[in-house]
Amino acid sequence: MRRFLRPGHDPVRERLKRDLFQFNKTVEHGFPHQPSALGYSPFLRLMAIGTRSGAIKLYGAPGVEFMGLHEENNTVMQIHFIPDQCQLVTLLDDNSLHLWSLKQHGGASELREEHRFTLKGPPGSPPSATQVTAVLPHSSREVLYLGTESGNIFVVELPSFRVLEDRTITPEAVLQRIPEDNCSRRSCELVEALREHPKNPDQILIGYSRALIVLWDLQNNKAIQHFLGSQQLENLYWQRDGSKFISCHYDGSYTQWPVSSDNRQAEPLENTVPYGPFPCKAISKIYWQTTKNGLPYIIFQGGMPRASYGDRHSISVIHGSQQTAFDFTSRVIDFFIIFSSDPAAEFDDPSALVVLAEEELVVIDLKSAGWPAVHPPYLASLHCSAITCSHHVSNIPLKLWERIISAGSKQNIHYSSMPWPIDGGTNIAPDPPQRDLLLTGHEDGTVRFWDASGVCLHLLYKLSTVRVFLTDADPNDNMNTLGEDEWPPLRKVGTFDPYSDDPRLGIQKIYLCKYSGYLAVAGTAGQVLVMELNDEDAEHVVDHAEADLLQDQEGYRWKGHEKLKTRDGPVRFEAGFQPFVLVQCQPPAVVTSLALHSEWRLVAFGTSHGFGLFDHQQKRLVFVKCTLHPSDQLALEGPLSRVKSLKKSLRQSFRRIRRSRVSSRKRRGGGGTASEVQEANAKFDQDALQEMELAPVQRKIEARSAEDSFTGFVRTLYFADTFLRDSSRHCPSLWAGTNGGTVYAFCLRVPPAERRMDEPVRAEQAKEIQLMHRAPVVGILVLDGRSTPLPEPLEVAHDLSKSPDMQGSHQLLVVSEEQFKVFTLPKVSSKLKLKLTALEGCRVRKVTVANFGSCKTDDYSENDLAVLTNLGDIQIISLPFLKLQIRYPCIRKEDVSGIASCVFTKYGQGFYLISPSEFERFSLSTKWLVEPRCIVDMPEVTSNNHIHNKSGTENAARRS
Repeated sequence: MRRFLRPGHDPVRERLKRDLFQFNKTVEHGFPHQPSALGYSPFLRLMAIGTRSGAIKLYGAPGVEFMGLHEENNTVMQIHFIPDQCQLVTLLDDNSLHLWSLKQHGGASELREEHRFTLKGPPGSPPSATQVTAVLPHSSREVLYLGTESGNIFVVELPSFRVLEDRTITPEAVLQRIPEDNCSRRSCELVEALREHPKNPDQILIGYSRALIVLWDLQNNKAIQHFLGSQQLENLYWQRDGSKFISCHYDGSYTQWPVSSDNRQAEPLENTVPYGPFPCKAISKIYWQTTKNGLPYIIFQGGMPRASYGDRHSISVIHGSQQTAFDFTSRVIDFFIIFSSDPAAEFDDPSALVVLAEEELVVIDLKSAGWPAVHPPYLASLHCSAITCSHHVSNIPLKLWERIISAGSKQNIHYSSMPWPIDGGTNIAPDPPQRDLLLTGHEDGTVRFWDASGVCLHLLYKLSTVRVFLTDADPNDNMNTLGEDEWPPLRKVGTFDPYSDDPRLGIQKIYLCKYSGYLAVAGTAGQVLVMELNDEDAEHVVDHAEADLLQDQEGYRWKGHEKLKTRDGPVRFEAGFQPFVLVQCQPPAVVTSLALHSEWRLVAFGTSHGFGLFDHQQKRLVFVKCTLHPSDQLALEGPLSRVKSLKKSLRQSFRRIRRSRVSSRKRRGGGGTASEVQEANAKFDQDALQEMELAPVQRKIEARSAEDSFTGFVRTLYFADTFLRDSSRHCPSLWAGTNGGTVYAFCLRVPPAERRMDEPVRAEQAKEIQLMHRAPVVGILVLDGRSTPLPEPLEVAHDLSKSPDMQGSHQLLVVSEEQFKVFTLPKVSSKLKLKLTALEGCRVRKVTVANFGSCKTDDYSENDLAVLTNLGDIQIISLPFLKLQIRYPCIRKEDVSGIASCVFTKYGQGFYLISPSEFERFSLSTKWLVEPRCIVDMPEVTSNNHIHNKSGTENAARRS
């Protein structure tokens, strides 16, 4: 049998790989990108959000999440839940309707698309004849009423989507019941709203765009009463008892109308322009909610004065003498009110206002004084300031976790204590096995700490570095403060704020030590802050140190941005992570790499000019090393100049290629016409572009010139206690890898604890390795005598890892963009290598060591390399033999930002941005899997005292 096996094929290993590795995209964290529609079911207590890309997402209690995707990828325009059912209908911008159901499968509920349907008109009719503008799911659960641009209202049977043509309500039928002097044919064009009578399901309210409103009897197919407004209609809302309804209009007004049984034109009870008398924007949606104390809640969207506040996105709440216009920083998509859904209840008694804005979800507590916001357990606005970097920390100790939560709770005192009001469904997923943190750095200089243990990505704490620096905006300023007489009474809500006071504040690198509580963050202007966790507010001076990475070399001049100015004297900090030292790199270039060793109390940092080591216990600079090549002028121009230089060099290259192409044609004597020359040039450019696109697949490892730009760019820094000078003594060391394929190793002398403050830390360069192919070094790792990666600082001291094997020989793994290479230590002789680019045609973008456990037994686990390439593939490579185990396609190769944002976890999971506001979570492990698992049970239907409803329930039961 052996001769039939493929070379290198091991059946035992293949079985083990199936027990270790499995790729799954598990859940999307954050806020849906480009939301376009909102729906809510009081019966299921579930909320649905549709997006412009055709996705539909359902949310209930924390952990209850469902997602569906329309095949058409069209914009979701409307979402409507079928009353008292686990079903909903979506309307897309291609005029198609889709029926979705929540069904149980394998012990959990799943969202499935059941049917799709497009309303078609008679042959030769214009598209407007069947363009759906309003959808009403009837309480009988048997039909949908579809209002159209032409004024026709079609009746569609559920769930078959069969059009009941004999029940169509035509404009002609409506006009026959209304006196001619009141309206014309044009009055019945474009159905703006359809509303079912809250007490009588045989009556519906039809609102036409030109302000005609008709109360229609479904049984007798006739108009009971009609209402004629003076302004274009926007929306309708019934009062709970059905005696009155509210209409809102284009001029910023709303009107109350009485309902009676006599067929005559009704006169309005009251017409109100809340922000008049000046011209106002349209009120697009309105609620009238009754309460026990007699004062109603009037809640509406828009209506602001056009001249002064026409650009505001607002929702106003009026309750007696209280009036607030909630001001959102992004466009309001839709909103709904959570109120008593019991049909027997006499009053609405609203409890919460839920607003879907373009960039965030905001929930307002209407029960508490001052109407505070409710802290959301999910749908976090990750991009409230643009994400610039991410850092994941697994298995956080309980004490540190509680201290972070305590610091965050002090920041959230202005939030309501109300329980999350959207609480449908039951989360049946197992509890997370450990506490995980995802830290995101942002453009405005903040770092946000997210609970990434389970399905819900929940904000625990927000850290701001702005207080250390002098910026144009004072952090103590309150932009929302309004005087008592301010009108309109605007109040800013939400967290989305995309504008940064100074782009230099942006966070570029984060490193958290979970054992000591030390945190290092580095920014765009060369600033490196070291912080420690303090449970109380404190005021202290932040020590400053400068690191001149050019070391006074002549001939270099920085052309980029200036460093940030720092505050003099003591600075007051909130409880949480508080900076105690600032290291400023000179020139103030972007910090490209960062490493922290909390046991030795050292922090290392690198830029495009070099790297340095700082002792944050003695607050002293240990050394700096300039890595800049004499010809590398581009590294001194700063990010803005760099973009211009790149564009300029590309343009010059294409001109040079085209010029040489034309001149060679001329030399061959082929004059040709101008059109022929243009055609040849166009073909050549196309061929050149195709060659550029194919380059990653065709490229072979070849030596790069030392004069290539950014060769001194420091890509990675790594601390290790290993054998650097000889094989008998190990010592602390710092390793640095650059863009030019150079690895520097420094031997460190760290004084013992008793003399730590008396003697300085000393560093001496011990090794310098130049990779022959000069590809950028993206990772450095030292393996101990058992070929196991060295443990993290303080990990052994906390009994969470075995002590490293210092008896056997250590090995150095250097990962470049193009190959993996293992060297022996301390001689640094090549032992093993894997050429990735030459064999696979791809380049390494991210690499980390991950621990994979077997799903069959708890006794076996192994460490492997998880590698993300520029093609979006993830490869798992064994240690220490560098054998490719498995490859998974994960991210589209065109999604450059997604690949750049990817971060791996220590246990074989990962996150990457699929949009500015959403992380996709994936798992490479069979053992560690975080995904939604929930169930939605059908609640008991409460009778609405209507025979119509009862028969509908019976029919539904018969159908099932």
